[in-house]
Amino acid sequence: MKKKLVVLGAGESGVGAALLGMQQGYEVFLSDHNKIPDSLQKLLAEKGISWEQGKHTKAAMKGASFIVKSPGIPGNTALLTELKNEGIPILSEIEFAARSTKAVLIGITGTNGKTTTTLMTYQILKDAGLNVGLAGNIGTSFAQQVAEEDYDYYVLEISSFQLDDIEQFAPHIAVITNITPDHLDRYNYDFSAYIQARLKITQNQTATNFFLFNADDEVLVNATQKLPIKAQQIPFGSLVKEPPSSYLESDKIVLKKQNQSTMIQSLEFPFSGRHNLLNAMAAATVADLLSIKKETIRESLTHFKGAPHRMENVLTIQHVNYINDSKATNINATYFALESIPSPLIWIVGGVDKGNDYSVLMPFVRKKAKAIICLGVDNSKLRETFEGISEVFMETELMTEAVKIAHKLAAPKDTVLLSPACASFDLFKNYEDRGDQFKAAVRNL
Repeated sequence: MKKKLVVLGAGESGVGAALLGMQQGYEVFLSDHNKIPDSLQKLLAEKGISWEQGKHTKAAMKGASFIVKSPGIPGNTALLTELKNEGIPILSEIEFAARSTKAVLIGITGTNGKTTTTLMTYQILKDAGLNVGLAGNIGTSFAQQVAEEDYDYYVLEISSFQLDDIEQFAPHIAVITNITPDHLDRYNYDFSAYIQARLKITQNQTATNFFLFNADDEVLVNATQKLPIKAQQIPFGSLVKEPPSSYLESDKIVLKKQNQSTMIQSLEFPFSGRHNLLNAMAAATVADLLSIKKETIRESLTHFKGAPHRMENVLTIQHVNYINDSKATNINATYFALESIPSPLIWIVGGVDKGNDYSVLMPFVRKKAKAIICLGVDNSKLRETFEGISEVFMETELMTEAVKIAHKLAAPKDTVLLSPACASFDLFKNYEDRGDQFKAAVRNL
């Protein structure tokens, strides 16, 4: 008799888990509380996958060996609590896929910088000729790639939500870029619980594995010191210079192992900001651990294009630079954005507030922001913090209007920056939709 796999959520990860389950010989049942698109219904029918939409029927989940749930579903829902109490394991797609492959796994997490670090790492490994896949919180589902591809390496961007539901997952190389308050609504507004979720990436590692972490992040360093970490620890940043480590030295990134060191000129990089140098350090260190030549590392980093919606240069119009940083959905990401731009700013900010403390941005706003344009349904908190700080403070609910206002206010050599510091769901489908609308509005100028 076949074992039964139940998948909750018909998104990218859920469908991937269902496809992998079929390939692994499970009887698969997929359940989504929302409507499943017609094209996806057709695929499920072709693959022989049973499904339901618009509800979660607990009786249909009886006898499941385990349940793979979408990272978007909170773990404390009544249904999941009941299933856990009945002894049915709840796993993430990351856990299920990792159990089904012998590939070398590189797992990258953190509040900010994980997408950029993941893409940098993937690019270096690909340029080095490795048979490598890109998955996790980016690209095609990890589970689907395990089912359909045959990669020797996977570079995985992993969210805290995905780490919440791991049991045995142990990447050969784990990376934490930084930890700052984010998604606290999913962790009962307990920052320590969020920190522990991120640190789960190293909990199952052994002495043959590697754990890379940002030594400039005091919160992260303090948290690691309280854990019995078994993996070989490799800090990176500007505050550590003892091997093994990687660090900034003047205009160079230094990778140091025992008595050997490799230097890469940071001035050659096509991106700005100290945070991007930290991301590059992490990626370069991963590549160095996999014995990739320093020439390949340097070549890949100097030609790196960057992640969409993350400090993405859109156009320069009448000597005004327009930058799309829609992926900055929290304070820390916007902090890095404001820090890295030297010119006067027209700053487009706002959306769904996550309990943000905007005061940490005040020094940059006072120094650089000529105008603040709030793009959100409820801008009260932004208004309380920043109204009167810049020359101009305006509010709108239309991206086209925000961009037109910015265009009128900007002078040559200014920068118009979309860096919202907030979630996008009040006015947009997601941060990609917000960024795409910004780019379209700029191009229409």
